[in-house]
Amino acid sequence: MSVQERKERERADRERLILATARELAEQQGWDAVTTRRLAERIEYSQPVLYSHFRGKREIIGAVALQGAAEMAAAVRAAASAADGPRARVTALARAYLDFAARNPAVYDAMFQLDGGLAFAQADTPEPLKDAFAALLESLGEVAGDGVHPGLFTELFWAGLHGLATLTRAGRLPPEDTERRTLLLVDRLAVL
Repeated sequence: MSVQERKERERADRERLILATARELAEQQGWDAVTTRRLAERIEYSQPVLYSHFRGKREIIGAVALQGAAEMAAAVRAAASAADGPRARVTALARAYLDFAARNPAVYDAMFQLDGGLAFAQADTPEPLKDAFAALLESLGEVAGDGVHPGLFTELFWAGLHGLATLTRAGRLPPEDTERRTLLLVDRLAVL
């Protein structure tokens, strides 16, 4: 291994450490607790080293959001692919999405609530965000119904899931009815 390859590997390892630490801190104490000073202390590097990877908290939030999008896409695809038939796929997708949001609240916030400097639904949207939408579209497009644009249907269904996730987490919807809401969303929106 060349010196350059070793340096690149060390840099990538440091970046992973920064992001893992930011996620851990955000999940434990919220995003307000994530500061470059606290991250530098926790990873035992100086703040200038941290700034050599990310220009600040906004970029860290954006990087966590991209990681989260990739993880959510994988979870949704795995759940949908394990199900048999359109209804089962859509139901599994919805459950996987809501489960991801509940298990990873800080990551979910980075993806959809906080400013990570990421463009959504534009030409310069990062690939992990496009892929997360594609993971939803793969199963939802088949249940959009005749004459309904699959992308628009996916946006609507996603909005429903996002609303359920955020309202449940905020205590506005009782969590014990999550499964009933999920099935109702599938029954009312998906043309099966």
